[in-house]
Amino acid sequence: MLIGKPGAAKTAIAAASSDRVSVRGRDLAGDLMGRATFTEFFFFAATGRAPSDDQRFFLDLSLVAIAEHGLTPSVQAARMTYAADPAALQGAVAAGVLGCGTVILGAADLCRKLIDDVLARVAVIGSVGEAALTVAREHREARTSIPGYGHPLHKPVDPRAERMIALARERRVAGRSIEAAVALTEAVAEVWGKPLPMNVSMAIAATLRDVDVPPGLIRAVPILARTAGLIAHLIEEGETPIGFYLAAKGEEAIDHTSAEARGLA
Repeated sequence: MLIGKPGAAKTAIAAASSDRVSVRGRDLAGDLMGRATFTEFFFFAATGRAPSDDQRFFLDLSLVAIAEHGLTPSVQAARMTYAADPAALQGAVAAGVLGCGTVILGAADLCRKLIDDVLARVAVIGSVGEAALTVAREHREARTSIPGYGHPLHKPVDPRAERMIALARERRVAGRSIEAAVALTEAVAEVWGKPLPMNVSMAIAATLRDVDVPPGLIRAVPILARTAGLIAHLIEEGETPIGFYLAAKGEEAIDHTSAEARGLA
């Protein structure tokens, strides 16, 4: 039974035969292996074209910037899953990836949309600064957090974001997206009454948007990057296990009150 409308039964990404693997019309063994880096291949497979030097540089930068951040909830989930079944590396990686969402790790796409919103208002409002202030006020009035600003650990600045913005300026690719991100930093501080640092998710969105990386790749970069970090943790888990220790300490830290103790039985 078909659910939904049928799509065109075709793909432009890859095909394999007995003596050849073709990726976007290029021979994998003859044209890409030994010539393309993984980042270049990633961009090419997703878009059908080779990245520019700046696109490759800032994709690499983004992947390194967000690949690792310590024993995050997704890493703990992956390590505990691996401890329970060391034969299922793929299951442990999947457990970690499934723990990547808009609260932790996956806010780059929301940040890109926020930048889009700010820049779309400039023609009506008149300046990036005023547009950013309007957007910040709307979030504050709605009592919603604003993607890309604030971090529970990195204060007063997120060093990863600072480095990315500095490199964009150094390479002279900082454009309207970074202008909007910086304007939002100032607007958020004014509206919230305190500085909230631009975090790495906003820096990723702004720098990649300014070098014309497509939205789908901006959304995917944190997942690809953190997969590498998860694999590193799982290799370590196999050598020096802490998964069960994490689980035990988590259980110890929670005050479990039974129904009987609360007088509900």
